[in-house]
Amino acid sequence: MNPVYSMWKVSLLLLCVAVPATAADKMSAPQLIDLAKSTGTGLRDGITSSFDAKDLKEGAAWAGHGPDFFFATQAPSQPSLVIDDAPGPRMQPLPGSDLWYAAAHVEPVGRLHSFHYMINGTKFGGKLDMPAFAPPSYLQPGVPSGTLSEKIVHTSKIYDGMKSEYWIYVPPQYDPKVPAALTVFQDGGGYTNRDGNNPTLNVLDNLIAQKKIPVMIAVFINPGDITDSPGTPTYNFVKAYSDKWHRTLKDSMRSTLYDTVSDRYARFLRDEVLADVQARYNIRKDAYSWAITGLSSGGICSFNAAWQMPDRFSRVISWIGSFTSIQWKEDPSVPDGGQDYPEKVLRESRRNLRAWLQDGSEDVEMDRYGSWPLANIRMANALKLKAYDFHFSFGKGTHNPGQGAAEFPEEMIWLWRDYDPAKTEQTYEMEQSEKAKPVFRVTIANRDSE
Repeated sequence: MNPVYSMWKVSLLLLCVAVPATAADKMSAPQLIDLAKSTGTGLRDGITSSFDAKDLKEGAAWAGHGPDFFFATQAPSQPSLVIDDAPGPRMQPLPGSDLWYAAAHVEPVGRLHSFHYMINGTKFGGKLDMPAFAPPSYLQPGVPSGTLSEKIVHTSKIYDGMKSEYWIYVPPQYDPKVPAALTVFQDGGGYTNRDGNNPTLNVLDNLIAQKKIPVMIAVFINPGDITDSPGTPTYNFVKAYSDKWHRTLKDSMRSTLYDTVSDRYARFLRDEVLADVQARYNIRKDAYSWAITGLSSGGICSFNAAWQMPDRFSRVISWIGSFTSIQWKEDPSVPDGGQDYPEKVLRESRRNLRAWLQDGSEDVEMDRYGSWPLANIRMANALKLKAYDFHFSFGKGTHNPGQGAAEFPEEMIWLWRDYDPAKTEQTYEMEQSEKAKPVFRVTIANRDSE
């Protein structure tokens, strides 16, 4: 067994001894696995308190920690567990109930996996987005934790009084006398739970301690809220979009910020929020040391910010990026939509950018805005044809952050590879391994072969 996993297993067992879980507590995968191995009678309570009744009924309940997973479901007869299209361990009955359970070892870690059940020859339940986190996603022994600020609220001038919430992460290695690198996260609140399905803070702590990424300040910013500024141009635009497409005002504000192909959001970051952050902390001013990331509309937002301001942001991670026509022609002064980005990459002057794109074949295949998977494939091919320093990770997941979160340590190491704090610039070049590969091609997989 990997010695790193041995250490966290021992630590977890010690924690369980020190703070025993009650029947009403939600239990971790290792706790449920240990409970299943014991001769006690608490497994049923452990399962029902750890999983939603709906997920148990629909065959969608699972828990994981590293490669160790626990599955449970309700079924009238014995289900067969299938993991990554291969037979899994035998499901065990829970006496006196219609619950079935199994523990499984799922590898490789740092990747997305899937599962479903077969009952009497019929497919039942399952999930396509089941991340197996690698050791860097769990805070390792001896690694100090960085600090996350209290929520900060910023009132914008560029967006006519819009209020935005954000948090600032500061690693323990930060020295106010030494300027630090910077990474900005869109939809930032979704990255701040160390024990959730997106344990970004643990990854930052571990990789900085291991010197695999530079000492950096991280800014986690949520989409803004224009509710308190009625009558302003921004409010009127967002309200009209909300009414037109039957979306909430907050969701419409997010789309206006993230999906619009212009420099407005990048200016908002540079001139307002990040100016405030720079007043608090000593942050490097070179684009070589600035990164930006997000998912879905936050993914295209991050690429757009770097495209509009390559003198500020030169490193990008986009998960399930919505490179589609969401804000196309909504603002007459903005001619392009997200669907135009592949052509913009091909036709406009080359920016000095390094970008990691991620998407899944079961992402939003087609709606009124277009196809998310095809849009990301087009983006990847455009970046390849223009010899950008890029990586495209295309899996089998849905419109879900699971794959991106599982790969996040790998993404950050790749994004910041060969970083030298003595430099302020670098011309990014495509890796030799990528040069040797062909462009991405597609096949029709959802039609008859006739």
